[in-house]
Amino acid sequence: MQHLPASFFLQMAAILLACRVVGWVGRKIGQPQVVGEMIAGVLLGPSLFGYFFPTQSAQLFTADTRGMLFIGSQLGVGLYMFLVGMEFKTELFRSRVRSAASVSIAGMVVPFILGALLAPWLIKIPGLFSPTTKVYEAGLFMGAAIAITAFPMLARIIYERGLSGTSLGTLALAAGAIDDAAAWCVLAIVLASFSGDSKMAIIAIAGGTLFAGLMLTVGKKLLAKLGTIAEREGKVNPTLMAIILMLFCLSAWFTDTIGIHTVFGGFILGIAMPRGVITQDLTKKLEPFTVIFLLPMFFTYSGLNTRLAVVFQPSMMLVAIAILVASMVGKGVACWAAARLTGEDNRTALAVGALMNSRGLMELIIINIGLQKGVIGSGLFAILVIMAVVTTLMASPIFEYVYGRHARKAGALGLGGIDG
Repeated sequence: MQHLPASFFLQMAAILLACRVVGWVGRKIGQPQVVGEMIAGVLLGPSLFGYFFPTQSAQLFTADTRGMLFIGSQLGVGLYMFLVGMEFKTELFRSRVRSAASVSIAGMVVPFILGALLAPWLIKIPGLFSPTTKVYEAGLFMGAAIAITAFPMLARIIYERGLSGTSLGTLALAAGAIDDAAAWCVLAIVLASFSGDSKMAIIAIAGGTLFAGLMLTVGKKLLAKLGTIAEREGKVNPTLMAIILMLFCLSAWFTDTIGIHTVFGGFILGIAMPRGVITQDLTKKLEPFTVIFLLPMFFTYSGLNTRLAVVFQPSMMLVAIAILVASMVGKGVACWAAARLTGEDNRTALAVGALMNSRGLMELIIINIGLQKGVIGSGLFAILVIMAVVTTLMASPIFEYVYGRHARKAGALGLGGIDG
C-alpha cells in the first residue's frame, strides 16, 4: 500500500502516452482524438498489452490502482458532460424540438424491436448473459445498448468539426440527449427487474425528472446570481470556482445515488449555468485538464475489462456480426429516416444518422454497468465494445463524406474546436 501513489503516477504516465500516440495516429487518418483514446484504452487492456506482457500489465494496473482509476474516470466523464452542457444552445434546441424528438424516438423504437428479436437467440449462448437473466430483460438491455448514442463523443465530433451552435449540431445534440435519457431510464428498469427491486426504476425516473425540472427552473434563476458576479469581476474567481465545483459534485452525487449516472448530473447543471463570462472562463480553466488527463482514465478502465479474444470463437463471431448489423440499421438508418420525415434535407439527415450511430463513451458506460451488476457476461461485453468502436470509427468518415466536404465548399463550415 505504501507504493500506491508511485504506482498510480506511473500508470497515469503510461495511459497519457498511449492515448496521445494512438490519438495522434487517429487524427492522421481523419478521426477525432477521442476515438484514438478509446482504442488506446482497449490496447492497454488484456487484449494487447496484457496479452503479450501479462507480468508488466499486472504490475502496472494493480487492484489498488484500478480503484483509483475508476474514481478518476467517473470524475472525468462527469466534468466533461458539465462542459458539454454549458455549450448547449437551449434556444436552438427549442427551435428544433420536433425534429429532435422524432429522431430520438425512431432511434429508440427500432433498436428495441431488434433487441427483442435478438434476445431469445442470444440468451441461449453461454457467456453472453447471466444464467438468471430472463428473455425480456435481455431484450431490454440489448435495446438500450443498441439505442444508446455516444453523447460526449458526438459532442466532441461536433466541436472538432466546427459545428458548435449550428442548426445541425444542435439537432444532433438535442436528439442524443433525449435518446440517452430514455436509454438510461430503460437501463434502470432492467437493473430493477434484475435485482427484484421495483422501487429502483421509480426512484431513478421520478428523481431524474424532478432534478432536471428544478435545475432548469428554480436552479437556473439561482445560478444567474453567480453569472452576475462573474460578469462584474470579468472572470471566475477562486470562490466562485469552489462553489461551482461543489454544485457539480452534489449534482453528480444525486443522479448517481438515484441510479441514473453522474454524467447526467453534470450535463443538467451545465445547461442550467448562465451564459457569458462564467461559462467562457469555466471552459477555459476546466476543459484542458478534463479532456487530456481525466477522460483517458475512463477509456483505460473500460479497456481493462475487455477481452477481445473471446470474440474470435466461431459462435461469437456470428453474434458480433448480427449485433453490429442490427446496431447500424436500428440506429443510423432509423435516425436518417426520421430526420427526412420531419423535413430535413437528405444531406443533413444523413449527417444526423452518422452522428447518432456513434456510441463510444456512453456505450462503454452502459455495458460496464451491465457487467458490474451481473446482467451480461465477458463475451457480450467484448462484443459490445467492438460494436462501440466500429460504429464510432464510422461516424467521422461518413459525416465528412455526406456533409463536411460539401459544407466547406459552401463556406459554411470551419474546422476549429476542441483540440482533444
